[in-house]
Amino acid sequence: MPLMNDRILSLLGLAARGRNLVSGEFSTEKAVKEGRASLVIVGNDASDNTKKMFTNMCDFYQIPIFFYTTKEALGKAIGKEMRASVAVTDQGMAASIIKHLEES
Repeated sequence: MPLMNDRILSLLGLAARGRNLVSGEFSTEKAVKEGRASLVIVGNDASDNTKKMFTNMCDFYQIPIFFYTTKEALGKAIGKEMRASVAVTDQGMAASIIKHLEES
């Protein structure tokens, strides 16, 4: 899947540049527990353990969670190495990304 044509990854990159995104399991978990996360995205190729942990956590804190693309694509979109999980901390940005996720 070409990166440039992926609206969701473009928006994640935008969120990262605007400092409205945290990445990596530790930071994502921290954002969720502090109530700063408006959306969590976990790579489809993340471990079952990681998926289960974030699914349970997001259910508990009532935060939308989506499984999307690969860890490599997630990382690349935000200008980092592979990332299994990212959390969007801006509500408007999260809403926009969710809209695209639901369409895809």
